[in-house]
Amino acid sequence: MTALNRVPSLMARAGTASALTIAAVGGSIVAPGVVSDAEAASPATKALQVAASKKGSPYKWGATGPKRFDCSGLTLYSFKKAGKKLPRTAQAQYNKTKHISAKSRKAGDLVFFHSGSSVYHVGIYAGKGKIWHSPKSGEVVKREKIWTKSVWYGRVR
Repeated sequence: MTALNRVPSLMARAGTASALTIAAVGGSIVAPGVVSDAEAASPATKALQVAASKKGSPYKWGATGPKRFDCSGLTLYSFKKAGKKLPRTAQAQYNKTKHISAKSRKAGDLVFFHSGSSVYHVGIYAGKGKIWHSPKSGEVVKREKIWTKSVWYGRVR
């Protein structure tokens, strides 16, 4: 429920006169435990939203945004906008995150694609087996199904 949807019930609790007074002076209704959707969003959720907002942005090796991205550039940019600092490369990002199991993964966690012990690609988990990522040269940022079982998961702290 958004903050706007909560206003009628808050007005009823506050009383019509109180709510009208608040509205007349340009104030906002504040109640314990009520936060806006933006305030409630975790950094991981914000990073996921940022990555999704970059849908269609072209891949460019070494690019970190705001118009072009490589895979780790997209994750770095998205988490930076959400207030979290990540290293530049996919491998360094993997090394910095809290490693979690596939069963523990949540939307906003990082998905690391690996060959043996080397990480070669990263995306942001979008839920339902999909990620937001910047795949490769000639492609664009998109949401796509995870195509392999050779993945590890990491949570940004």
